[in-house]
Amino acid sequence: MATNEPEAEKGPEGQPGGVQSVDRALQILEILARDGHAGVSEIAEEMGVHKSTVFRLLGSLVSREMVYQNSDRGKYRLGFGILRLATSIPARLSLVREARPILESLAEESKETVNLAVLRSNYAVNVDQALGPSTLATHDWVGGLTPLHATSSGKVLLAALPAEERDRIIKVTGLPARTPKTITNRDDLEKQLLDVAHKGYAETHEELEIGLNAIAVPVYNHLGTVIGAVSISGPAFRFEPEKVPGLVEVLRAAGLRISAKMGYTRR
Repeated sequence: MATNEPEAEKGPEGQPGGVQSVDRALQILEILARDGHAGVSEIAEEMGVHKSTVFRLLGSLVSREMVYQNSDRGKYRLGFGILRLATSIPARLSLVREARPILESLAEESKETVNLAVLRSNYAVNVDQALGPSTLATHDWVGGLTPLHATSSGKVLLAALPAEERDRIIKVTGLPARTPKTITNRDDLEKQLLDVAHKGYAETHEELEIGLNAIAVPVYNHLGTVIGAVSISGPAFRFEPEKVPGLVEVLRAAGLRISAKMGYTRR
């Protein structure tokens, strides 16, 4: 039956060219995973392709750190890029899973909205949320990208970054005003981030939305690296974090409990 769709570009063996290259690259990774290491000639012979094709594909995989070449024998092995890919999603899912009961307990105790956020694509994205019994709003923050400079979680994440990475992000995103209270001056923000790093928590007062206050603390992994932030937010008319007795301590304890589940031990 005739079709109006354009014919895909074909590779030398009749397959779409890009698809064929991807398939061959995956074959190489499977061979290396199975055998531990292999040379260009061995791979080419098993795949039934010319050595130049294998060499070209290996070059691309090496540039992405998917494989590396053993300098003394010329054999190729799987690289750390594979490990990075393999661990990224499970680590994210593990964080949500391990944090969930702690978020629920914190929401129950604080009677406000609790969020767990991570850094993604230059923004803070909430990956889980628990609602307290007094929560008035039903806004679902999960999955939404929020500006780092205007949220308590974002400030925690920014404060933990190396200066050059923080500078790169801010150059990309800028410091746009979300409300009249948003900090849009770089020097003022840097001073606040120093304070956040010193105190171990960040606050925002109607900086993301008028009528919304929040406070956040970091979540660490087994290396002591900040991998997320847990926050409590509520309406400004009743939630002023600095005036709630013991709130900072309760939030810090929750952040450390989540961190402990991720392998963190206080030094």
